[in-house]
Amino acid sequence: MSNSDYKREQGAGLPRSVLLVIDVQDSFKGDAATWATRNNPAFESNVTKLIEAYRAAGLPIVFLLHQNLKPESNFNPNSPFYRFMDFVVPRPEEVVLQKTTISAFASTDLARRLTQWEINHLRVTGIQTEQCCETTTRDASDRGYKVDFVTDATLTFAIPHWAGGPELPTDQVVRRTEYALAGRFASIVSTEEVLGLLR
Repeated sequence: MSNSDYKREQGAGLPRSVLLVIDVQDSFKGDAATWATRNNPAFESNVTKLIEAYRAAGLPIVFLLHQNLKPESNFNPNSPFYRFMDFVVPRPEEVVLQKTTISAFASTDLARRLTQWEINHLRVTGIQTEQCCETTTRDASDRGYKVDFVTDATLTFAIPHWAGGPELPTDQVVRRTEYALAGRFASIVSTEEVLGLLR
């Protein structure tokens, strides 16, 4: 989408906002044991609603895929798992970026695109809550963007203890992320709050 096209589509009164859909890919399903610990059964529905609302509003969406070049990795582009989950289908005119870092900014031209589109407001969704979603949010905030972290449109997994202790359950992972981000790097919002604003 060109800068002029973007300005025409969003109109003068709408906020300059972009939806980031981070790493919603089957690569995570390649490890069945980890996938079984996932949280947020409403994840797929909430991300779908946000994608549809952004399209209806004529606002841009950026879809990201994480890649790891290790041959055995489910995130390797040659892996059969390296694809978007079935409910995420970017349109031909929408931007798809492939990243090799936790932050969506560090290994892509995302910042250049946002500057070209005159974007100053990001809404973050995707997998995993405390990794790529949180790290991208912190990075975006440091770069001067306003960020909404849509927690109920993110997904994560229980985290094993590094030294064999009890794992950290998903509710605590999410709670920690929200505490770390709120008021420092982002506003914590729900899918319904975003949909209300877009309406």
